[in-house]
Amino acid sequence: MVRRSKPKINWRKIFSAEHIIAGLILILIIIGTVFFIRDIKVYDYTVETNAFFAPFEFYDNREIVGVDVEIINRVADKLDATIDIKNVEFDIIIDNVAGGIIADAGAAGLTITPARAAKVDFSIPYYTSVQYVIFNPSNAPAIKNGDTLESADGDTMISVPAYVTWDALAGKTLGSQMGGTGYLFASDEASEGVLAGTNTTVKGLDSHQLAADAINSHIIDYAIADELAAKFIVDKNPELVALPLYYSDPSGDYPVEESYAIAVNKQRPELLDAFNAVLTEMLIPDANGQTEIDKLILKYMGLEEEVINE
Repeated sequence: MVRRSKPKINWRKIFSAEHIIAGLILILIIIGTVFFIRDIKVYDYTVETNAFFAPFEFYDNREIVGVDVEIINRVADKLDATIDIKNVEFDIIIDNVAGGIIADAGAAGLTITPARAAKVDFSIPYYTSVQYVIFNPSNAPAIKNGDTLESADGDTMISVPAYVTWDALAGKTLGSQMGGTGYLFASDEASEGVLAGTNTTVKGLDSHQLAADAINSHIIDYAIADELAAKFIVDKNPELVALPLYYSDPSGDYPVEESYAIAVNKQRPELLDAFNAVLTEMLIPDANGQTEIDKLILKYMGLEEEVINE
């Protein structure tokens, strides 16, 4: 019998520099993964917004603030839940909420429409807004109840209550936030409303401010925006003015109105109930007739009370 000797372990090979480095890298990867997983914050709900719609949501440095954020925080307290607020493109919010995977709710000054209500549930309305048309006085549309115009820098004067009707925008290029209510209203009027067949063009832009910039760049003639967004833009761009937009009717002109609500996935009834409960509380007027929503608008825009109640 031939006795074979045991093979010798080459410890020098096992503990070579390459093996030691590989081992250290593996350890660092494991440690990093553990800390990464530990630092991941798990949220109970995700609410999407478009943070370019002051005073309802906008960036204050790197933080999203505004009326809708205050509402969301109140809902989080009521449910004792954590809610992640994500900034996304406005026109994908409804579909994301309807899908229920990426988002559970949407809060972005969303207007209740039949098409949207078929996809998501809406909370009770918490603010009613009128659409405004923004323009430079040097290129003003026909104005009703106003003989002259006044921009914020005081060049001319508008008598109140002045307004503009859709037919005064015929043949012009209109701009509004893509997917927003102003864009939808203008598109409807241009395709099948009073502006149909008048060579009126509607351009979608990423934000209301970009629409205002497009006026100054002569890319569009007029911008269409919600009331508070329009007033905010005019405050930041004193060369522009904004007036309410009205439908014209033989029985009397009437404003283009909309109601804001929170969009909620149809499979999140507890979240919808919480939003409704919070909004009901926030819509109770105080002794001066102001609701918490009114006060938050004042807080985030610095508007006078009479502006809110116009």
